[in-house]
Amino acid sequence: MEYRLLGRSGLRVSALSFGAATFGGGNEFFRAWGQTQVEEARRMIDLCIDSGVNLFDTANGYSDGLAEEILGKALHGKRGQVLISTKSFFPAGPGPNDVGSSRLHILQQVDASLRRLSTDHIDIYHMHGFDALTPVEETLDTLNSLVHAGKIRYIACSNFSGWHLMKSLAASDRHGWARYVAHQVYYSLIGREYEWELMPLALDQGVGALVWSPLGWGRLTGKLRRGQPLPAVSRLHKTAESGPPVTDDHLFRVVDAIDETAKETGKTVPRIALNWLLQRPSVSSVIVGARNEEQLKQNLQAEGWNLTADQVARLDAASQTTPIYPYWHQRIVRQRNPPPV
Repeated sequence: MEYRLLGRSGLRVSALSFGAATFGGGNEFFRAWGQTQVEEARRMIDLCIDSGVNLFDTANGYSDGLAEEILGKALHGKRGQVLISTKSFFPAGPGPNDVGSSRLHILQQVDASLRRLSTDHIDIYHMHGFDALTPVEETLDTLNSLVHAGKIRYIACSNFSGWHLMKSLAASDRHGWARYVAHQVYYSLIGREYEWELMPLALDQGVGALVWSPLGWGRLTGKLRRGQPLPAVSRLHKTAESGPPVTDDHLFRVVDAIDETAKETGKTVPRIALNWLLQRPSVSSVIVGARNEEQLKQNLQAEGWNLTADQVARLDAASQTTPIYPYWHQRIVRQRNPPPV
């Protein structure tokens, strides 16, 4: 397994990391993702560790906290071998202060996550979204105090716009506070908007990308085919409207290119989609999930080899879309605004 620096920090994370959103199945939305319980979670974690994975990602909102509980139990006796990443921001209760990135909510949720994970510290703590009602100084001062208290090792964000992230980094630099070292982002062969602004920002500011849903919300599993119904077992039946939008034309143009590459390489569709991401600038780790051990074994085989330059170019061409304004306009004079890829 390759280990990469997480942004401009000194922390090394495995190129593939494991996402525990499939643990628990505690509500209808997450049951569509998976319902892994403790014993199977232990076996999956052992598979990951044996493959060199050292980063395990979850969130306080996954199955209403049940995913954190299962991850904590499954990691019993192995905590010193791994890094844990978790998050807060989304509603964690019915009260007016049970959401967002206020000092009150962050402190409550960090302590709750520590209890559920059965640990005394969180290695990477994310703001799961941007809170436009809380000053970034309040959020970052609180996170900085948690770093100094030893409850958090590194701070990160997720699903921020470019200006959200840049404003936050500037505030950290101005006050000498801990900086966001990573940005957990949606990025896939059928969703390349990350490249328009967030990737250039990441490269300029030293923020590592942790990629969520690298298989395009379950669309690049190899099971979706033009003119055919969804497979019987697919989270898309219940979650398609909640995920990133994609047209059938774009999806199947990309799938056709992956299929052609699969014939050349002997690799599966998911492995090709994941390997393409591993070769992109700013990517520190690609988070893979699985609803069972066999899926996990397949996904872990995406690392340790590389697509050729010609194969990458084919996938790039098939997945390219016209950027929205102002990004298409900035590319008119490419020698002064070169795209990162």
